[in-house]
Amino acid sequence: MIFMGIMLLAPQAIFPVLAPLRIALLTASVAVIAHVLDCLTAGRPIAIVTRELRIAACLLGWAAISVPFSLWPGGSLTTLTDLFLKAIVLFWLVSNTVTTVARLRQFAWGLALMSVPIAMTAFVNFLSGRHLQGSERIVGYDAPLTSNPNDLALTLNLIIPFTLALVGTVRRPSLRIVLFAFIAVNIVGVILTFSRGGFITLAVILAITIVKLVRSRRRAWGIALFAVLLLGVPFLPGSYWLRLTTITDIESDETGSAQARLASTLGALRFVLVHPVVGAGIGSDVLALNEEIGSRWSAVHNVYLQYAVDLGLPGLGLFLALFATCFAAASAARSGVGEGRDAHSLAQFAQATMLSLIAFGVAGFFHPVAYNFYFYYLAGLASACRLAMPRVRVVRKVAH
Repeated sequence: MIFMGIMLLAPQAIFPVLAPLRIALLTASVAVIAHVLDCLTAGRPIAIVTRELRIAACLLGWAAISVPFSLWPGGSLTTLTDLFLKAIVLFWLVSNTVTTVARLRQFAWGLALMSVPIAMTAFVNFLSGRHLQGSERIVGYDAPLTSNPNDLALTLNLIIPFTLALVGTVRRPSLRIVLFAFIAVNIVGVILTFSRGGFITLAVILAITIVKLVRSRRRAWGIALFAVLLLGVPFLPGSYWLRLTTITDIESDETGSAQARLASTLGALRFVLVHPVVGAGIGSDVLALNEEIGSRWSAVHNVYLQYAVDLGLPGLGLFLALFATCFAAASAARSGVGEGRDAHSLAQFAQATMLSLIAFGVAGFFHPVAYNFYFYYLAGLASACRLAMPRVRVVRKVAH
C-alpha cells in the first residue's frame, strides 16, 4: 500500500529530502523481505503458483531472451531490470498478499483516496492555466504513474471501477455520498486532461456501468447516472469537442499528434511483418520505428504493438494469454462464491477488477505502457480475487 502511494502521489516530489533515499525501491524491498520471512516462518510457500503467475514468468523469460537480439541490448537490459522485472514482482506480491476480502477492501479504499489529490491537481492546473509547453493541455501530476495528462487520465480511469465497487459494499449513506463525490471528481479530472484515449476509456467504463445497473435491481441508479452525464454535456468546453473530432478526422488535428500516431502505428505493423518472431528487443520500439518512419524518437502508442514490435508475436501472444487468464480469474471470483456479505463484497471487487481490465484493454490502444505497473496491479488483484474465494466459502460455512 505504501509503495502504491509512492507511485501515485510521489511524496518525494513534495518533500525533496526524500528523493535521495529511493523510497519506492526501499518500500518494495521491505515488502518483499517481509513477505518471504512471513512465509518461511509459517511454513507456507513463498509463491502461490497460479496460471497467471506461470504465464507472467514465461513472458518475463521471453523478454530476457530478447535482450541479446535487441537493437540496443543495453537499453533492453535496463528496461527489463528497472521496469518490467519490478512490475512482475509487484504482480506476484499483490496476488499473494491481497487474498482476503478485508485486504481487497483496504486496497480499494487506498486507490479511491489517492485518486482525489490527483484529480484535484488536474482541476487546479486547468483553472490556473498550467499547460504543457506549446500546448493547451494541462500538465500532469508529478508522480511516476501520472506525469503527463494521458497517464493521469489512464490512472483515474483504472481507479473509478474500484470506487464504484466500494459504493456497492458500504452501508452508511454518508460514505456513499463521499464515494460518489470521488467518482465525480475523477470523471472531471479525466475530461480536463483532454486525453482522447482517456475519453474513449471513460465512455466504455460508464456505458458498461449504466447497462449493468439498468439490468439489475438498481435500475434507478443507472437511469440517474445516465441523466447526470447528459446534463453535464453542455458544460464541456468547446475545445474539448474539437479535440475529440480528431479521433475520426485525423487530418484536422492541428498539433500533428494524431498524424504522428497513425504513422507510428503503420510503421510498427510493417516492422512486425518483417520481424514476427524475435522483434526489436524489450524497450526498443523507438529504435524500430526510427528504422521504419525516420528518426522521430517516438514510442509506439499502443500496448499490443509494443509487445509485438519488441518481443515478436510470441511475446504478444503471452501477454494476451495473461490478460485472458487474469480476466477469467476475476470472473470466477465474481460468480463463484455463493451468498453472504463477504461473498457480495468479493463479487463487487472482482467485478471492479474485470471492469478495470476492460478499461486497460481499451486504453492499451492509445498508451505506450506495456511494461509499466498499470496492468500488473490489475493482474495481481485478479489473481488475488480467485485466491480469496476459498476463504470466503470457509467463512460462510462456519457462519451456518
